[in-house]
Amino acid sequence: MKRYTDAKTYDNKTPSVVTIGTFDGVHIGHKKIIERLIESAERNGLESVILTFFPHPRMVLQQDSEIKLINTIDERIQILEKTGLSSLIIHPFTKEFSRLTAEEYVEQMLVDHLNVRHVIIGYDHRFGRNRNSNITDLASYGIQNDFTVEEISKQDIDDVAVSSTKIRKALSEGNIIKANAYLGYEFMLTGKVIKGKELGRKLNYPTANLHIKEEYKLIPKNGVYVIQSKIDDRTYFGMMNIGTNPTVNGTNQSIEAHFFDASFNLYDKKIQIKMLKRIRDEKKFDSLEQLQDAMQQDEDFSREYINSLV
Repeated sequence: MKRYTDAKTYDNKTPSVVTIGTFDGVHIGHKKIIERLIESAERNGLESVILTFFPHPRMVLQQDSEIKLINTIDERIQILEKTGLSSLIIHPFTKEFSRLTAEEYVEQMLVDHLNVRHVIIGYDHRFGRNRNSNITDLASYGIQNDFTVEEISKQDIDDVAVSSTKIRKALSEGNIIKANAYLGYEFMLTGKVIKGKELGRKLNYPTANLHIKEEYKLIPKNGVYVIQSKIDDRTYFGMMNIGTNPTVNGTNQSIEAHFFDASFNLYDKKIQIKMLKRIRDEKKFDSLEQLQDAMQQDEDFSREYINSLV
């Protein structure tokens, strides 16, 4: 998959079939659309292209927006690379870009830069300044500029919208099993390991304290989870706590992962953690001894669950 950070840099002379959207989560609903895109491109000898935008439009146009996304932009790229897509264009979304008229948008983005021959788009797609134009207008521009428009049905679009909504809801409730079912893969957290308070080390459960720089990344509900991660090309399983460490009167949220049967220094390393199942809520214990006992029970549960996956 070729990747472009601006539609202006797209340099493939082969005409394209394009779909446009946020594709946050790249979940099972999105993948149906991507499969249709790739099949159409292969059938007609065209390049399959996704045009997406970053930052998310609501981040730019609604300064007070607290939108949280299922994927960071790097995670979205990572998932799309596995789909068989020809090209991914992540175009910068700015206030200036949002002011393009529908005609300017079509001519500059789709016709001039992407050499488009076919567009696959949702029935409710809106574009142009103030989002004033719709799929009927796009079809009219297609007649003028020699490209066709294929509509994604209301049912398929609703499936995508519902899936995204359900995934965010499931994650906010800590229901990782349900979220992963909608995603079609394990929800992930990607970040750099930083120094923490080293409480886990004192309890014989040393942890990697994960810092996620992308503030827009959706973090699941506080609690203890079964996890897995690939580190130095080897898969490790473990458990992870998301929360504030109330037993020691903590106040700031942290993400701390303990890997089983592992001994390594992960400080300053970038790692990706896949979340498999939620074990329990985070609790405040009366003593560190009680907390340690609970962590042992969490480990026993995690190991039993991991063994059930084999």
